[in-house]
Amino acid sequence: MERVVITGIGLVTPNGIGTAETWRSVLAAESGIGPITLFDASSFPTRIAGEVKGFVAEQFIPRKKLREMGRFSHLSIAASTLCMNDAGIELTDEDRETCGTFIGVGLGGLEHLYQHAITLHEKGPQKLSPYFVPTVIANLAAGQVAMALNLRGPSYCNTSACASSAHSIGEAFEWIRRGRTHLMLAGGTEATITGLGIGGFTAMFALSRRNEEPQRASRPWDRARDGFVAGEGAATLLVESLSHARQRGAKIYAEITGYGATCDAYHLTKPAPEGEGAQRAMRMALKDAKLAPTAIDYVNAHGTSTPHGDIEEARAIEKVFGDHATSKKLWVSSTKSVMGHLLGGAGAVEAAICALALQDGRVPPTANLEDQDPECTLDCVPLVARERKMTHVMSNSFGFGGTNVALVLSRFEG
Repeated sequence: MERVVITGIGLVTPNGIGTAETWRSVLAAESGIGPITLFDASSFPTRIAGEVKGFVAEQFIPRKKLREMGRFSHLSIAASTLCMNDAGIELTDEDRETCGTFIGVGLGGLEHLYQHAITLHEKGPQKLSPYFVPTVIANLAAGQVAMALNLRGPSYCNTSACASSAHSIGEAFEWIRRGRTHLMLAGGTEATITGLGIGGFTAMFALSRRNEEPQRASRPWDRARDGFVAGEGAATLLVESLSHARQRGAKIYAEITGYGATCDAYHLTKPAPEGEGAQRAMRMALKDAKLAPTAIDYVNAHGTSTPHGDIEEARAIEKVFGDHATSKKLWVSSTKSVMGHLLGGAGAVEAAICALALQDGRVPPTANLEDQDPECTLDCVPLVARERKMTHVMSNSFGFGGTNVALVLSRFEG
């Protein structure tokens, strides 16, 4: 089977527009969370989120095409354009025929769903826009990216809640290593900082209500955590066969070596006790990568800052990694502490962060972890980034419905 490498990264996040700025901010534990500005949230119990600040869609998309898309597609085209520029690739006709676009999305264009529901109610069906459906449906991020970049390989959307974009990367990995294509744009996007998005998660009592201290609201594993903070953004990775990357002299961030995916089959929103399904996903990824648990240096955890979920993930990691984890040899952190939870886009952002950590030799911290919950015995890299030469790292992504993904990335060695 083909070896699979990451040769380009594009990030558009609450911590910055561009990979370099996002990575700098994440390492510095600078929060991208603040008061909501994308809609009037003054009457909502939760009034904070991780918004992409200063984003101008016209810098990446012709003005006349903006109305064809929801904000989630705007963000994805921006991240994908940045990714291709970062990869420095000149696509041949054959490349374009086979390069796929796998972009995971959890919810899609909620802002247009809300607006058009009001139009239908107040003005009737004759006033609905012909662009309503394309601005809402989740697969149009992949479709719009493919059209913008003229990529004619397989294109589809994984929609598996907060594991959506991790699934997309895993599936791109599978396509390439089996020789079905040499190139994939894989990633995810989400833009649900809307009344429906924030209101819906608030109704589930899932969101933090620390409105007066937004930058301190996302605090995975901290005793004072009270829910996750919603975020928006996009990440795209150029995933490439090693043979193709070598042929064009590409720079290589990291190698993808393992992919595990499972389901809890347990509850709508709660993880299975002791993260049983997450355990199986992590073990599957390790087996796929042909690695012992002791080979993993760092785990970028799902780590959402919810009272129940954080502890079940910690227990799952303890079960899988045993003494390697409890003796603090394994470092674990959650970068959701500074950008919030990007839902369908989270897995791709965090996989990109893992690739950057491998290349840079630095582990991003868990911000706001001031008083660690004693039920979590892991070294969660509180407050300050650390230096470490890493060989293998893992990225965890879990979602409502009990869906679980673990990805293993490795330092590229010839």
